[in-house]
Amino acid sequence: MHLRLPAAWVTVGLLLAAAIAVPLLNLAVPASSALHVPTWVVSLVGKYLCYAMLALSIDLIWGYCGILSLGHGAFFALGGYAMGMHLMRQIGSRGVYGHPDLPDFMVFLNWKELPWYWHGFDNFTFALAMVAIVPGLLAFVFGWFAFRSRVTGVYLSIISQALTFALMLAFFRNDMGFGGNNGLTDFKDILGYGLQDDSTRAALFAVSALALAAVYGLCRWIVGSRLGQVLVAIRDAESRVRFLGYRVEFYKLFVFVVSAGIAGIAGALYVPQVGIINPSEFAPAASIEAVIWVAVGGRGTLHGAILGAILVNYAKTFLTGSLPEIWLFALGALFVAVTLFMPRGIVGSLSRGADRRPSPSATVEAPASTADPAAP
Repeated sequence: MHLRLPAAWVTVGLLLAAAIAVPLLNLAVPASSALHVPTWVVSLVGKYLCYAMLALSIDLIWGYCGILSLGHGAFFALGGYAMGMHLMRQIGSRGVYGHPDLPDFMVFLNWKELPWYWHGFDNFTFALAMVAIVPGLLAFVFGWFAFRSRVTGVYLSIISQALTFALMLAFFRNDMGFGGNNGLTDFKDILGYGLQDDSTRAALFAVSALALAAVYGLCRWIVGSRLGQVLVAIRDAESRVRFLGYRVEFYKLFVFVVSAGIAGIAGALYVPQVGIINPSEFAPAASIEAVIWVAVGGRGTLHGAILGAILVNYAKTFLTGSLPEIWLFALGALFVAVTLFMPRGIVGSLSRGADRRPSPSATVEAPASTADPAAP
């Protein structure tokens, strides 16, 4: 008898274990020990977990509903900017120019007062709400027009890419009030704790791991419900689902808004760990790279998206540090190889191979005959 734990429980268990073990190995184990986890590793892996959350949001709509978004980085960046605005408001008079209300870049550009859309971000609860509401609102408006107009396939992908490119150009402008090309940076603390402290970075890692586990559980619940069955039906045969009387655009809109909110949360957790948010996060190339993470890990598996995001970003860190000039070639070759040889991704291919192996209990041997073969 073979006992196989469900992948969902394994994934959640690993994330919960990491949320406890990594901070302990960083804070409680001395640096001289081989078991010590350096702070830079904590921050790096914490960034990977945020990317994994972004990959989950893409897999939810692409793997289970057939919506290929090439602009999901926009929602990630908007969530990051919402958190960055809060962190900038917390600097106060500790900035270079010492202004109690205006961030340094506004003082440098001779702004006289804080823009209206910056008000409220000094409150952490308000900023936390905006992290999900702003991306979700943009996704609602975009999806309302796109899905009601029955824009699908490559056309939707191109429009979503145009959306993030337009936002990138807008946020590059100094008069937008978001720091222009430099973005938002030089953060000091969050909730009164210094962002450069080891304990703060360990806490941010733990929060990122717990948030990823919670988001994974939410996505698993959605795809395992009757709603998830309708989403898969829309992915496989949208016209038939319409014929059965389902309002397909409402289902698409719902899952698209949820996905955007998840991406915004990922961006909000990303910013305090890397210390900066700028318009480059809106770049279409960043969104396309996130889609590659999902394809490599395994579209339509959820835990495959997490695995793909971590593996590809680890490879990016390694190659950009040792051979930076070949990273883009390696990424392109990886995507081509996965498309040709592992279209189901790593997890999908492994699961398919495991399903093909015969179970020992499925092999039935014919009982030996007790009759005399020479008898008539």
